Amino acid sequence: MPPPIEPPPAAPSGAPLDLLEAEELSRTRTFAALAVVLPLNVLFLLPFLGGDPRARDLFGVALLLASVSSGWWLWSIYKDPRYDVWRLLLVGSLWLAAALAGIHYFGVFSAVVAVLPLGVFFFGVTRDPRAQAVGYVVAAVSYFTLVMGNLHGHPGDRGIVFAAPATPPQSMVLVAIVEIVLVVTFVTARAARATTVLALARHERAAWAVAQKDALLLELQQDLARALDVAGVGRFSDTVVGHYKLGAVIGRGAMGEVYEAVHQEAGLEAAVKVLHTHSLREPESVQRFLREAEMAAGLDTPHVVKILEIGGFEGELPYIAMERLHGDDLAEILRRDGPMTLRDVLRLLSEVGAGLSATRDAGVVHRDVKPRNLFRTRGDGPGGGVWKLLDFGVSKLASAEITHAGDRIIGTPEYMAPEQAAGQPVTHKADLFSLAAVVYRALTGSPAFAGDHLVEVLYRVAHTMPPRPSALTDLGPEVDLVMAIALAKAPSERFETAEQLRDALDSAAQGKISEDVALRATRLLDVLPWGTVGDAEDV
Repeated sequence: MPPPIEPPPAAPSGAPLDLLEAEELSRTRTFAALAVVLPLNVLFLLPFLGGDPRARDLFGVALLLASVSSGWWLWSIYKDPRYDVWRLLLVGSLWLAAALAGIHYFGVFSAVVAVLPLGVFFFGVTRDPRAQAVGYVVAAVSYFTLVMGNLHGHPGDRGIVFAAPATPPQSMVLVAIVEIVLVVTFVTARAARATTVLALARHERAAWAVAQKDALLLELQQDLARALDVAGVGRFSDTVVGHYKLGAVIGRGAMGEVYEAVHQEAGLEAAVKVLHTHSLREPESVQRFLREAEMAAGLDTPHVVKILEIGGFEGELPYIAMERLHGDDLAEILRRDGPMTLRDVLRLLSEVGAGLSATRDAGVVHRDVKPRNLFRTRGDGPGGGVWKLLDFGVSKLASAEITHAGDRIIGTPEYMAPEQAAGQPVTHKADLFSLAAVVYRALTGSPAFAGDHLVEVLYRVAHTMPPRPSALTDLGPEVDLVMAIALAKAPSERFETAEQLRDALDSAAQGKISEDVALRATRLLDVLPWGTVGDAEDV
């Protein structure tokens, strides 16, 4: 089994909300630590300040409660480092009470009033609308109520900074100035948060776009390398294997070459796959080649490439003769035409799903479902030909225990199921995950999982979700919910069959979704939400 997957050394930045939450927790810890110490210093100085004893005692009790609650808050944050609006509101309310008690003690027009804008700003840059509203409303209303009460003798102005010389109009002007400052502070705090979110969103969108372009460029480079590697004339051109005469090379892979061929007696076209010379010296490669032939030959469905003849395993040149297909694979179609419509994707799901159902019924797990291995034949009419599933070279029987070859993980990382990436036993659910990743790619034009190196790709496959599809293209939220189940990390959480995925996606395309699918998807996304492309509307 391959070594366990560790997070990449330089993981990409998190979603904007995650970054803001981390910043908020750090800021809160600093504030809580200061809020424990500063009240104790003020309490020490209170006996020397004089002033009204009752107002001073009230202020002292409020400071003590604020200090104790801040200590509890600091301890709880370190114990459970996550955003909790109720903890914030509890401690913040006690601190607002302490600030108002201080204003009552020092004077409603004293410099202590400056504490209120600081509190409003602290609440205003939080992520929760309830905390934002409570911070501003309580500060503004409480201060106005306190001033009006003092001016009318309830309980009267007992502040060290006495406001009696001020006339009522002057007092109202001063109150209005403070209220305006609180409003400006609140609006500034909200604008600061919105600006930060927008900046992070743009950065995240740009970073994602670059990553996706790099991934698409890598696909193109790999395809170009394959195309350049096909020289037309191969080592076995003009050779006869079985009943077939080989012609030009039409494809090359890691294990072998594919030649165009003609049946010598019937004159029918075929594609013949033979092993590379170096692979012939590796018993494991020969066994995999034979397994591919036997598994594909046992599948009777128009949506799996048809095997015409198998031979040469007792001689020097094992070969597999397959039906000759004319058309394009999905990788070529996406590169040429861009993302597919939902209607076209539903057709792909129906036909490829039928092929995968046949493999499942035969007890076979394909293990390498990807755009390159899905082929659409040419045909008459607007719908063209049919979709076929190719290349069973890394497939396995569902009852077998082989999940990797030596130290190499079998499959294509960008379309690999999490359990396959971890080298664990796989079932047909792994093929369904890969098919879902293909659907994501076909709908959005972007790979679901990409990275700069193999470890990063495998980490993303195993531990993260891609951006929700509707953030990348014009799709409804119902499609997001269906894809959340299709890309679930645990096999037990996914759809049971490709037909279920197709039916759910068909309903989602019409803006409908079953209650069961909605509940399942919501539960999954609560645990592991979609990634982000910097969509500020998520805030």
